[in-house]
Amino acid sequence: MNDDEKPDKGSQLGPEDVTPESLYLNRRNFLRTSIFGASAAATYAAYRYVRGEKPNLSAATDQNLPIQASEDRSTPIEAIAGYNNFYEFSTDKEEVAEKARNWNPGPWKIHVDGLVEQPQTFDLIKLSALQQEERIYRFRCVEGWSMVIPWLGFPLARLIEQAKPLSSAKYVAFESYFDEQAMPDARRAGIPFPYVEGLRLDEALHPLTLMATGLYKKALPNQNGAPIRLVVPWKYGFKSIKSIVRISLTDQEPPTTWNLATPSEYGFYSNVNPTVDHPRWSQAQERRIGEFGLRPTLMFNGYEKEVSHLYAGMDLRKFF
Repeated sequence: MNDDEKPDKGSQLGPEDVTPESLYLNRRNFLRTSIFGASAAATYAAYRYVRGEKPNLSAATDQNLPIQASEDRSTPIEAIAGYNNFYEFSTDKEEVAEKARNWNPGPWKIHVDGLVEQPQTFDLIKLSALQQEERIYRFRCVEGWSMVIPWLGFPLARLIEQAKPLSSAKYVAFESYFDEQAMPDARRAGIPFPYVEGLRLDEALHPLTLMATGLYKKALPNQNGAPIRLVVPWKYGFKSIKSIVRISLTDQEPPTTWNLATPSEYGFYSNVNPTVDHPRWSQAQERRIGEFGLRPTLMFNGYEKEVSHLYAGMDLRKFF
């Protein structure tokens, strides 16, 4: 094997794979420059970066949860900001951080109910009792860009198991926080609120499915879903619902926001699949933040070995 040939690492990611902090924080400028190749845009991006203009981070001094990083996951990266899909605050990715800056997400409660023996309510103190760990995951946006992010959190299964699901439970429904007074721009988003998402129960209980309380070794900024969000690394990013307040087990496939808004473009499963294109974007390739070329998109975002059995026998073009 020569120096240019590197083995496929599959789902095994390490600190060296993490998207560099400077590129992550400035990925809007990176995308603008790399996609269009405009020298003016490149100059402007460099100007903003040299000036040290960074989007606002949310204060999280009262959200510091105990962290126990996994043995081989230690990357000193600063808190993220600047380019966020969070339509409750704005449809302009560059405005979300500023508009979410003064939002106070606490005190916080997550209700776990539905088809369970013991409904649960978790506040931040109770959540802090669940051992935190760092997971370095690929993140793939349906828009065709990707990155590698070190999340902090715990498996979703730990919450669900405490509620003791009934045998009739087949799906898990999620609901985001929504307050029209605190989020007045949401009325211009063109999608229904509160934001809702869903998983099959076996997907929700999979060890890779994470409840993230932080990233880059810091608590989640407001614009990234403070104080807790879902992360499902083999699915497109919009499945990873932010600022969760309710988790309900059900025997029916739950509605999901983007499927409600545009059912022809967004299916319930939304697994990363390079062979099934979005009507507006090819999914065969992606642009990794920090790279100027395109790379092939991996089936299930590189987690095929871990999750493909969940979809055995399913037509993934029909169940997209």
